[in-house]
This record gives sequence, C-alpha cells and structure tokens, in this order.
Amino acid sequence: MKDVTDLRREYTKDGLSLEQLNDNPISQFENWLQQAIDSGLSDPTAMTVATVDESGQPSQRIVLLKKVDQRGFVFFTDLGSKKAGDLKQNNKISLHFPWHPLERQVKICGTATKLPIAEVAAYFASRPKDSQLAALISNQSQPISTRQMLMNKFKEAKEKFKQGEVPLPDLWGGFRVVPHEVEFWQGGEHRLHDRFQYRLSSNNEWEIQRLMP
Repeated sequence: MKDVTDLRREYTKDGLSLEQLNDNPISQFENWLQQAIDSGLSDPTAMTVATVDESGQPSQRIVLLKKVDQRGFVFFTDLGSKKAGDLKQNNKISLHFPWHPLERQVKICGTATKLPIAEVAAYFASRPKDSQLAALISNQSQPISTRQMLMNKFKEAKEKFKQGEVPLPDLWGGFRVVPHEVEFWQGGEHRLHDRFQYRLSSNNEWEIQRLMP
C-alpha cells in the first residue's frame, strides 16, 4: 500500500461568510443540497448516519435522505436493523453529508423519532416494485450464508407478487431527525476552513457562531 502521509490537496473553490448564511439552518441546508444536485454530484442525498448502541459503541452507515423540511430530515429503514435497534434505546443521532467535489460538508446532530405509519406507507408505495420486494425479503443486518439464498428469496417474491401490489413489510419504517445543532463546512486554503455552527437555544431560536478550523 502507498504511504498516505503526504496525500493532501488545497481547498480553493469558495469561501463562506456569515453574511451568506440563511438565519435558518434547514433553509441553508436546502440551498446547499440544491447546489449539490445542480452540480451533477453523484448521490447528493447520501449521508452517513451515526448511532450508538447500549454499550456506548458508535456505528455508522450510508443512507439516502428522502425528505427535508422545517420539521427535520427523513430516512427510511428496516425497523429490525441495527440502526433502528440503536435508536430504540438511544434516539440521539448524527448525520453527515460529504460533498467532497464542492469542498463542503454538513454535520447534523439531533434526535430521531419514528414516522407515522401513513407517511411510511405513502413512501413505500412510491418506490419501484423491485425495491419494495427487496425490502420485503431482507431481514436487514441479519446473517445469511450466501448471496444465492438472498437472490432465491427475491425471485420467489417477484413471482408471488407478479400481478399484485407488494404489501408494506411489518418491520419497515422511517425516522425524522429533529436537529438541535447543524454545522456547515467550506474548505479553505492552507487548511483555514470556514465553519459555522447553528445551535438551538433554550428559547428555541437558532444561534450562529463561527468555529476555528
């Protein structure tokens, strides 16, 4: 393996000032997300989701953001998965969007609450049928001996529901992440990055401060 010690680059695309920021972090996030989409960035809605289990061990995985509005950030998952299990006993969560080609990152800290079944069912019905079938047959995070076993289950389900609608799996659901802290990071020359942190105050107002890089 090549020595990675000297692998680095300068960040020169843009800067970020307080005057450029929206007073509301979700509105600011929506602006940056739209710019990431417009830039043609691959998987602009991909985010790292970090949870903590009952022993205090953090765990991360990549999940797609499916909705964002003033209520928070929404993603869907198998409720039997590790992430859902972690959130059941500790609903504190962190999200991270790594938009490297734009030299930007967004970090979100908050709490996760389960979505109502009506919202889950509406989104599930909008998914491609093959994606619905995959959710139906996969017990997420559980061991399986071979990929062929998984594919056999998928083919059986595809044949079974060839003519009908795929039912909503019992353990399929979603979460809304309600933020209390959001940080926007813009790369800067000489590692002098621009970082701004929004924090929700005790009177439920957003306060913004610049952080050292």
